[in-house]
Amino acid sequence: MAARKADKDAENLTAVLEKIPQMFGADAAVGRRMHDVIMAAAPALKPRLWYGMPGYALGRGKPVLVFIRKDDYLTFGLTEKANLLIGEDAPHQLIANAWFLTGLDTATEARMAEIVRGAVG
Repeated sequence: MAARKADKDAENLTAVLEKIPQMFGADAAVGRRMHDVIMAAAPALKPRLWYGMPGYALGRGKPVLVFIRKDDYLTFGLTEKANLLIGEDAPHQLIANAWFLTGLDTATEARMAEIVRGAVG
């Protein structure tokens, strides 16, 4: 049973790593770095394809919490199943759950990692 789970986890990881260059095209290195930042921030996350894009969940049978994709912009997002919080002193009811990126730098990677850790809880 454990071997089958490990095999499925490996298949899912391979599918995600193959999807990144297909989806991200010229930005494939940035997409791969986004994947690496997510996995380093929350090593318990299991990558898999989710609606055709890389998604990250706490288990194969668990809901996806974090996703990445590329349309016109690079996108990093959280699903409604993530630990989403409104700041205590926020003067609104908006919950941030997706961000467009034009690239990655150290500050952006650090903020992404912080968001992932919060989303996982």
